[in-house]
Amino acid sequence: MVDANIIKILFLCAFSSFLAVSWTPFLTHFLYKYKLWKKEARKKSIDGKAAPVFFKLHKKKEVGVPRLGGLLIWVTVIFVIFFFAILAKFFDGFWFQKLNFLSRSQTWLPLAILAAASLLGLCDDLLQVFGKGKYIGGGMKFSRRLFIMIIIAAVGSWWFYYKLGWTTLFIPLIGDINIGFFYIPLFIITTLGCWAGGVIDGIDGLSGGTFAMIFFAFSIIAFSQAQIGLASFCAVLTGTILAFLWFNIPPARFYMGENGMMGLTATLAAVAFLTDSVVILPIIAGLLVIEAGSVILQLLSKKFLHRKIFLSSPIHHHLEAKGWSQPKITMRFWILGMIMAIIGVTIRLLG
Repeated sequence: MVDANIIKILFLCAFSSFLAVSWTPFLTHFLYKYKLWKKEARKKSIDGKAAPVFFKLHKKKEVGVPRLGGLLIWVTVIFVIFFFAILAKFFDGFWFQKLNFLSRSQTWLPLAILAAASLLGLCDDLLQVFGKGKYIGGGMKFSRRLFIMIIIAAVGSWWFYYKLGWTTLFIPLIGDINIGFFYIPLFIITTLGCWAGGVIDGIDGLSGGTFAMIFFAFSIIAFSQAQIGLASFCAVLTGTILAFLWFNIPPARFYMGENGMMGLTATLAAVAFLTDSVVILPIIAGLLVIEAGSVILQLLSKKFLHRKIFLSSPIHHHLEAKGWSQPKITMRFWILGMIMAIIGVTIRLLG
């Protein structure tokens, strides 16, 4: 007999995907009507120095394409989770109750973090679109975004430590290690680390395919732990990201923007902790590690060696500058990301 939980997870993934696709025309019309895109490509790197290679590659690409496509993802997820929660409240049928995956122990926290981080990103996107703010290219000042993201992560770590009582860290093939109060700073650091991996955005289809694989991997892990609500949450995220990807492949109809990237990266950290998979997170999300690492190496080299390692960072822009086509970069990164996700899931299941 087929497990009803498997049907639930697969149905929610497909339902969220079709729902997201169905309201995309309305979102697209809104984004283009109000011209919600940057007025020019970024001219400076994160250290404030000129980025001529990036500007040359993207000076025509970013202008005229809206950057608030992340709305398609997190708005759909929030709608789906509350839609089935409300249905379960008013109808007693088996499937009405079964499809409800809103729960205090599994989905409250990642949902709250998704909403909070996405709204923070939305503010930054709007400031960038309308050219206001002190941040490079317009937008919210980096230190302010960092401060607010730390607050979001701190609240999440407090929930884990004081409300859920989590104090241990699982090491595959070894077991649980009690880290006590250090759980709180570890959560904050992991959230910021995931956010740093958000630099993977910048080429059509790259970030969408990457995050779809990552959250699908965590859906498998959550299911193996009988965390059906969390597995459903990750499946819904996967479905909505696939819907976004449908419209983001070259030529992109819209970009994810900070509202999508900040929401997904912060939520990823929460999901990793809820599945006790923090140690293997760098494997499953290996592409984010590679991308963030390339930026860090570039900054360190420019500061101490006074030269660049890459023509442009993160590394996918270096490959782009070397002459790789965008589809070639995207497809090869997808393959690498899939392999790393499979390896990470295997290690976690063995553990």
